[in-house]
Amino acid sequence: MNVIATVFAVLMILFLWLRIDYKLGRKKHLSIVNKREFPERKSNLKLFTEGNSLFTDLFNEIENAKEHIHILFYIVKDDKISREFLTRLKKKAQEGVEVRLLVDWVGNKISKEMKVDLKKSGVQLFECHIPRFPYLFYSLNARNHRKVTVIDGKIGYLGGYNVGKEYLGNDSKFGFWRDYHLKIEGKGVQDLQMQFLYDWKDRTTIDLTQNPNYFPPLIEGQSYMKLVPTDGAYLQSHFLELLNTAKKEVKIGSPYFIPGSKLSNAILYALKRGVKVTILLPRKADHLFVKEAAVPYFQPLLKAGAKIYFYEKGFYHAKVFIIDDVICDIGTANFDKRSLYLNHEINCYIYDKTVIQEVKAQFSEDLAFSTEITLESLQNRSIFQKWKESFSTLISAFL
Repeated sequence: MNVIATVFAVLMILFLWLRIDYKLGRKKHLSIVNKREFPERKSNLKLFTEGNSLFTDLFNEIENAKEHIHILFYIVKDDKISREFLTRLKKKAQEGVEVRLLVDWVGNKISKEMKVDLKKSGVQLFECHIPRFPYLFYSLNARNHRKVTVIDGKIGYLGGYNVGKEYLGNDSKFGFWRDYHLKIEGKGVQDLQMQFLYDWKDRTTIDLTQNPNYFPPLIEGQSYMKLVPTDGAYLQSHFLELLNTAKKEVKIGSPYFIPGSKLSNAILYALKRGVKVTILLPRKADHLFVKEAAVPYFQPLLKAGAKIYFYEKGFYHAKVFIIDDVICDIGTANFDKRSLYLNHEINCYIYDKTVIQEVKAQFSEDLAFSTEITLESLQNRSIFQKWKESFSTLISAFL
């Protein structure tokens, strides 16, 4: 009996510590974070939706780099495609190109041997968002989820892809991998560069944001766009603003759908106004409980007229948010609590109708490989499934 009491006491102390750590860490974070967004720019945009074509293009631009390569990924694995990526960075550093690489502490799977080789070659490699006291639990969960590449200050990339075999569709567990990633050329690249240098300063304390070498003159492109970074705050307000402007239709694609009450109510209000809402999610899950945490939101949305689909062709990892034919948002943020309240993200608002139509066409193509979720199908869930959903709701902020 004493053993049981001791274990219970230890668990209660641990629970209280985690709760206090998170609350105080969150309070501290909100006291220093600022709402930021860059101005509208004119850039040329290219959409990639398959990993092989993206990495072929990215590797070609890395090969052609002359002065500096700045890259931030949430995840870099230790596999064939990752080693090829890192080997190319080593080669460019040996040629005299400045190479800076940031990888999130949680997502960094680069081997110790490769880290040594990278640094010997001149690659400046740092892990960002390393957990630290006094708010260890909060800092462990507040990750840098951005995926940013800037080459010579003239070419940029951002979107959903990380570096690993699954992103090429080479993992048997997930099969085909659908994601959305943008290549940017033109005025908007200067803002992507600035965001990388902000993250670089945050990790290294080295401020390069005023160095003109990293901001060459850029031409105007064809499409109006705007970069919107969020640092574990303000993403919800951005999404609410977008939802509240919708007049005809809203399309949401995300690997995780845990919107919380405010965004869920905003979607319900849009449906009440007569807005057509379509939500596309993966049938497969790549993390425990994320699918179960989404299900409680389905029933009220379906009853209100929303259309919700499960992608069946493989794994759906795209992050896309389309409002009418007016705004298309593609970036790194998922439609979930982790992106809303914890992760550091960056999204790109696109205002060009031609590009928006291209994205909508891709979204429609993905819907063709999807199955619609019905209220009837939700009624057949087992008791065990419902228990998993209840448990998932309790921990949904950390999924």
